[in-house]
Amino acid sequence: MNASRWRRTGFGVGGLIALAVLFLGVVMLSNVGLRGMRVDLTQNKLYTLSPGTQQVLAELKEPVNLYFYFSREAAAKQAPLIMPYATRVRELLEELAARAGGKIRLVLVDPQPFSDDEDRAAEYGLQSLQAGGGDALYFGLAGTNSTDGRSVIASFQADREGFLEYDVVKLINELGTPKKPVIGLMSSIGLQGRFNPMTGQMGEPWPIFTQLQELFTVRTLTADVDHIDKDVDVLMLVHPKGLPQKTLYAIDQFVMRGGRMLLLVDPNAGADTSGQDPSNPLAGMMASHSSDLAPLLAAWGVDYDATKVIGDLQRGLEVRTSMQSPPVRHIGILGLGHDDMTQKDVVSASLDKINLSTAGWLAARPGAKTTFEPLLQSSTSAAPIPAQRFNALNDPATLRDGFKPTGIRYALAARVTGPVESAFPQGAPPDQKAAAGPPAAHLAKSPSANIVIIADTDLLMDYLWVQTREVFGQRVSQAFANNGDLVANILDNLSGTSALISVRGRATFSRPFERVEALRRQADDRLRGKALELQAELQQTETKLTELQGKRNDQSSLMLSPEQEAELKRFVAEKARVRKELRETQRGLDVDINRLNSWLKVINIGIAPLCVAVAGVIILVLRRRRRTAATGAGSAAAAAVSRAT
Repeated sequence: MNASRWRRTGFGVGGLIALAVLFLGVVMLSNVGLRGMRVDLTQNKLYTLSPGTQQVLAELKEPVNLYFYFSREAAAKQAPLIMPYATRVRELLEELAARAGGKIRLVLVDPQPFSDDEDRAAEYGLQSLQAGGGDALYFGLAGTNSTDGRSVIASFQADREGFLEYDVVKLINELGTPKKPVIGLMSSIGLQGRFNPMTGQMGEPWPIFTQLQELFTVRTLTADVDHIDKDVDVLMLVHPKGLPQKTLYAIDQFVMRGGRMLLLVDPNAGADTSGQDPSNPLAGMMASHSSDLAPLLAAWGVDYDATKVIGDLQRGLEVRTSMQSPPVRHIGILGLGHDDMTQKDVVSASLDKINLSTAGWLAARPGAKTTFEPLLQSSTSAAPIPAQRFNALNDPATLRDGFKPTGIRYALAARVTGPVESAFPQGAPPDQKAAAGPPAAHLAKSPSANIVIIADTDLLMDYLWVQTREVFGQRVSQAFANNGDLVANILDNLSGTSALISVRGRATFSRPFERVEALRRQADDRLRGKALELQAELQQTETKLTELQGKRNDQSSLMLSPEQEAELKRFVAEKARVRKELRETQRGLDVDINRLNSWLKVINIGIAPLCVAVAGVIILVLRRRRRTAATGAGSAAAAAVSRAT
């Protein structure tokens, strides 16, 4: 009997050992056989690459080297809060490298102080986050390609966490296709500088034009072109006025074949010098300074009124009409803040300040098939104003006379995407058909237009965003608003591949503990009032106690009366009681949270062993039942044989 019991116990222990060995074997086999296979169970699919990213990786033309610099030890000492985000960045880079088919080589670098790695980080242009006199803290990405091309993310910023995938994939795309995008610029306001008849020389180009030349290959187009070359990646059309039909058709067909476009129109352009006559100043004031692109805007599903300017009581900036006069609010010159820019679009999400002047407004046309997404918006204290009121305006305060806000937020800039039809359903206009050379095939539809429209051209002017001064004979520009960044972001976004454009902001990695936050709010509501009441009572008690103790040191009252002594003792005891109750109340704020934390620890720590133990017990019970059943069946068979004999 004892031998049988020991045998059964041995079988049970052996079964558990076999189960543990099997578990370890499955884990080891999965590590080897399932390497590279992942399941993303996060709510917002943070670890799943977007289709656009996968397309960019699949279309890489040459290998890319990525160097992820992160000073782990310095971060742990100086900025421990960025450690989880650094892990998120590293995991994204590893996922990109794993999915690139060998086209991405990832190197993780932990630059130590005074090392060659630290020197290379500085050479790449990575930004040191050194704080408090500690070691340099690097948290950035450098990339190279086979043609000595370089691109960096100087420092990963937490406020751009939603665009982490876009920023990294954009860097990879730049290195994988190193050719500078071509921007076709058609402008009627002389961004590249105008000829000065007084000096006989060309004027200086605008800072915005200089900035674009540094980032892109800018090709100037005349206003009478009859076609736009296919190697133009983005058409930038600024203040179009009186364009001939052949040019409108060329723009239309550029969009129809998938060309991307940045359009800037204006109901009252300050840089428009048309109609000016030195001998007759009133002629320039009475001339029209508005621009439009009808009928193309209508075909793209956009409404725009070239005769109205948006005034805004909340966003109007203060200006001086003369050095002697005090500043006055100009409701036609607007200063937009971060909250006035959409956070869902990568071109505007990280900007803080945009200044506009006499801007128009845009809206989705009823029945349009395109998607209209506002990028810049006015406040609700805005309303349209006739553009004529800004001609010869001497006192901006008069714009508020009779001004009534509509309560509507007007779109001052927008992105238009989706299917569009040609504004020339009958084909090329007569002057285009008569042009020399064989006519190109007419395109009637575009399945995926991507157009950004800004209803203001003045935002390009220096006085609204940049100061330029001479330093040792060189022109130095210093921006005080993000106007230039907005234009560069739009062109950069539009000049990317269609896959890159589709990589928009993702959900953030940092997820709040919603249950914990709810418990904290409930505890605050329940106990905060009591805590404040006790705090006030404690302060009052301490004040009275201080007054009584002060009398003890008063020369006129060296001794306290018995009543005062009793009062003093009572206040001391009361102070101790109130402080104790206050501590208990404050401790009560976290009771529910600590209880939830304890349960989470129990579940996380005990769930796996508990499951294994339960599985082992179930297997052991099933085996014992099968063994008992087999033994019973054998005994019955033996008894039957015995009876038969």
